[in-house]
Amino acid sequence: MNNRIYEGPSLSISQEIDTMKYRQEDETFDGKIKRIARSLSDDDQHRLDLEDILGEMRFLPAGRVQSAMGARKLVTAYNCFVSGEISDSMDSIMDRAKEAAETMRKGGGIGYDFSKIRPRGHLIKSLDSKASGPVSFMGIFDAVCQTIASSGHRRGAQMGVLRVDHPDIYEFVRAKRNSDKLTGFNVSVGVTDAFMEALKSDDDPFDLVFEGEVHATISARELWDEIMESTFDWAEPGILFLDRINENNNLFYCETISATNPCGEQPLPYYGACLLGSVNLTKYVNEVGFDTAQLKKDIPHIVRALDNVIDRTIYPLREQEDEAKNKRRMGIGVTGLANAGEMLGYSYGSREFLEFSEKVFKLLRNETYKASAYLAEEKGCFPLYKEDLLSSGFAKTLPYQIRKLIKKHGLRNSHLTSIAPTGTISLVADNISSGIEPTFSHYYDRTIQTFDGPIVERVEDYAYACGVKPVTANEITVQQHVEVLALAQHYTDSAVSKTCNVGDEVTFEEFKDVYYDAWKEGCKGITTFRAAGKRYGILNEVKDKAAVVTTEDCGWCDKAKELLTSNGVEFEEKARTDVEETYATYPQIWINDKHIGGYEELSKHFGLAEEEEGAQACFYDPVTGKKECE
Repeated sequence: MNNRIYEGPSLSISQEIDTMKYRQEDETFDGKIKRIARSLSDDDQHRLDLEDILGEMRFLPAGRVQSAMGARKLVTAYNCFVSGEISDSMDSIMDRAKEAAETMRKGGGIGYDFSKIRPRGHLIKSLDSKASGPVSFMGIFDAVCQTIASSGHRRGAQMGVLRVDHPDIYEFVRAKRNSDKLTGFNVSVGVTDAFMEALKSDDDPFDLVFEGEVHATISARELWDEIMESTFDWAEPGILFLDRINENNNLFYCETISATNPCGEQPLPYYGACLLGSVNLTKYVNEVGFDTAQLKKDIPHIVRALDNVIDRTIYPLREQEDEAKNKRRMGIGVTGLANAGEMLGYSYGSREFLEFSEKVFKLLRNETYKASAYLAEEKGCFPLYKEDLLSSGFAKTLPYQIRKLIKKHGLRNSHLTSIAPTGTISLVADNISSGIEPTFSHYYDRTIQTFDGPIVERVEDYAYACGVKPVTANEITVQQHVEVLALAQHYTDSAVSKTCNVGDEVTFEEFKDVYYDAWKEGCKGITTFRAAGKRYGILNEVKDKAAVVTTEDCGWCDKAKELLTSNGVEFEEKARTDVEETYATYPQIWINDKHIGGYEELSKHFGLAEEEEGAQACFYDPVTGKKECE
């Protein structure tokens, strides 16, 4: 029996969000942890191991797993799904809309492929009228999402996908430039290798087709520029590389994928379901480095627990249940990568950071596959397992010994790794950096969706609060973003959700090749967000503001003001006589209302280790009223 009481996160906002989203009524953090562990364990020892892993926040199950498993409410533990096929008929469209309503009512988000709906203006012979096109029908699904949310259910995200060769692709690319339309959707273009090859060539005509009929021949470059200009200004659409997704799919022999879940980390077939959870890498950083031994020890317990979710949760639709149980997909990823790397002394995007990241991704891949093979020996393979799996693009990258183990025992799960954005669960874990993203900002305003509308909370980065000054997303080059994404994708069997956040100073010339570079580097998908774009983000950077209390003839005070100015920090100067408090030395500095101390502390804040010479430190004696400067 475990008598330990797990206290949970230290930040009040983390406790608040955990209470609001993941706990049952009147449930403590400790109660939540033990509820989840009970519901996912196979025996007492597994339960105790899970309590330790979850209670220490070394592993963060996806939000739906935390709120649903062992709970009284009948909601699904799956975060999201992909819709059944939406074919070119009103019956099919409305049937899928009805299924979407039921899925969102049970707490799931949904991805859709709208490519089989005929284009705008296409003749409907039976009605002697013209079609309105797929973008118009997306409005039906958007209305379903908004209605479900307004009725008090958790708001389910949605992803809309349209193939790059669909005749309505230009309308789709421009669909969200009006911020009042399709607000419940992320949108991504499903790009083919044929399009990318046309883009590479000097002679780049590209056909837009529907059901084998060419509707128009366009310039691939012109369409690509339209996509890039839209994402530069509006942060959408994202891109999915469909051929790469299918070539590297472990289940290439029994499914074809044309859409993903709403955030893009799980390419899924019709009625596919994504079961997610993330290893919190910051919890494996200790005084001597990164604790790989503990991570290896934890992974088999994590795989076993998520595998149990498949059999112990409810499903909104029977088709989703059949799909999940036949393939037993899961997506174990990482979060806090940036914070963990910076806590170890590796600046995000640096060579040392990439080497550390590769070791983590490789370990996660190898240990999850080993755990699933041993679980298959104990419980059996997933029903659609065939040895053909070992000839998939991804499985060929597995080490020989693991391939040999799979050949002997099979696999319990068709897919095992996936890197999710983890925004909310990372915030609950004391605001660690999300997924594989860099720290967005040392401080930022976060928009949190609630039943009553969005609320904005100001939060401080985890590593920054620990005394580390990480580089932020806007300080990282576009190429560095792509390098980290491509590295993660190489070791991930599903996909990686990553947004390349770039600063407002980035020009279109610097930005315009980011999607093309992602394709060249082997990525399956990518999205971007530019701070100066026309869309307001979930995360919004807070510029540092300072207050400086000074005294006359104080060289260090002047140095402090110069240092703040050179680092782009606005400050308000106050004379010693204008404040009630008295201090032994001056200057005294506050940043974002947090007292950091004098010039030496300010230098450390900006990462300057050496003290400067040639300035004066001034000491004030509040008893005598005299000032002495050195």
